[in-house]
Amino acid sequence: MAKTLQELIQKLHEIFKDDRVNVEEVQELMESYKSNRKDWEKYAIFDAHKYTRNLVDEGNGKFNLIILCWGEGHGSSIHDHSNSHCFMKMLQGELKETLFDWPKGEDEMTEKSHRMLENNSVAYINDSIGLHRVENVSHTEGSISLHLYSPPFQTCQVFDQRTSHKSVAKMTFWSKYGERTPCETSASKENN
Repeated sequence: MAKTLQELIQKLHEIFKDDRVNVEEVQELMESYKSNRKDWEKYAIFDAHKYTRNLVDEGNGKFNLIILCWGEGHGSSIHDHSNSHCFMKMLQGELKETLFDWPKGEDEMTEKSHRMLENNSVAYINDSIGLHRVENVSHTEGSISLHLYSPPFQTCQVFDQRTSHKSVAKMTFWSKYGERTPCETSASKENN
């Protein structure tokens, strides 16, 4: 059980000493942490025009722990996870996650399901499950989520829903460890 974000980070480092990822163990640990704004507010840096990816911990190269800040109406493209595990915990507000099948040809992409992720809930996805889009559908409140990617990745594929056309997007950080990164490294097609 993790009572603070620092305790969660410490326990994640222990879990990720091995090369094997136990999805259930990571998910249970992330669920055990109950969101406390004092733990993460220094990492929660918003932008008026797009959602932001804010690096919290590099996990000894085994994982990245990132806080994403979603302004009203902000959302991701449909994207993959570059053969990584992706855990997403809601810290504040709600997000809509829409799952898609991998495209076959150049038709419109097929939506598999969607769900609302509420405060303290944890979701999991990897490329064998499919692709997803995440969005803050609220027009009045921002949302904040904590993401763990293992192994970390620098690029992912993004997809056009109508044509299934894919392109590569570079992953960048809006901030690292609570400090804003230089503007030239924060511009990105996809902030996944």
